[in-house]
Amino acid sequence: MRLKYSEIPLKRQLAISRRCPRSPGLHSPTGCKEMTRTSVESVFSPRRTRSQTKEAAKESSEPAPVETHSDQSRDSRLPTTTQGCIVTPLASKLTGTITKLSTDDHRLLLKKQSWLKTNDLLIPKGFERHSRIVDATLVFAQEEGGTAVCITSGGLLLTCSHCVAETPEELDSSKPHWLLFKSGGVVKATCVAWDSRRDLALLNVVAAQMDGSACLGENDDILFPFIPISAVQPTKNSRLACIGHPGSEDLEASEPGIQTNYDVLHVSAGRFRGYAQQDLQDNSEIGALMHDCWTYWGHSGAPLVDWNSGNLVGLHSSWDDETGMRRGIPLEAIISFLENNGAMYSDKYL
Repeated sequence: MRLKYSEIPLKRQLAISRRCPRSPGLHSPTGCKEMTRTSVESVFSPRRTRSQTKEAAKESSEPAPVETHSDQSRDSRLPTTTQGCIVTPLASKLTGTITKLSTDDHRLLLKKQSWLKTNDLLIPKGFERHSRIVDATLVFAQEEGGTAVCITSGGLLLTCSHCVAETPEELDSSKPHWLLFKSGGVVKATCVAWDSRRDLALLNVVAAQMDGSACLGENDDILFPFIPISAVQPTKNSRLACIGHPGSEDLEASEPGIQTNYDVLHVSAGRFRGYAQQDLQDNSEIGALMHDCWTYWGHSGAPLVDWNSGNLVGLHSSWDDETGMRRGIPLEAIISFLENNGAMYSDKYL
């Protein structure tokens, strides 16, 4: 599966690298102030897959054509429930026979799990009180899968649609997705709602390891840490945190296969910079929400949370290569998507 993200033609990468050697959009988690202060009124560039970016870098230094998106999947629903389902316990030691992943993907799952179980995350000062937010964030097991966030105790996961499938033709409701909580606990999930226009998808956890984030409730139900959905829109310049899964391959490198050595899960701080002049429900080309938290390939689907309340106010999805501004899915689109698909969610911890 390929992870859709923002378009980064090779010549643009070099131009940005020259202008800001440790660009926040490309490499360094610390970033540089100049990029976040750039005007956000220029014409944006659409997202592009990592695979397409690498191919374009190999074949030509000319900008690739803009890709188009079909609108036929708007509010697409899949034949299952968004109200939660019975979760089956998984073995504490996962084998390829259980996951049915390829050898490489299964090995990568175990590698990510080992990192998450043995490493502590670097949390920005002042955000330590919101540890449950980090606990509720998940990473996809495969190389280019992206990030997701749990929004109910029953295991309903929210992510970007392009993390699940890039087109309606690629969407397979029978295909399981393997993800890992911050604790390293592995879950198996299936897609229950997919909307390419809003760039949102819902997954239901159907199986989970019990040695991690999952726990038993009063009725022996398996429960998970979750992030409440904000009841109010973020105010401009309010502080945000973004919890995401930066990709392992350095796409700025002149040769393919160079590793970034980034942490499997990264928490960055920034601010909400308002909304772009576009339909807030249409995030098919680029997200309407603007923010300046540090992100990298793999952050798609990462929760954007209000620094003070710890509530979800958006999902990171892309970035504008003309300005360096990060983009995401607005709260308005998230709520519409959840309500249109009958998903139950909370605006506070239960």
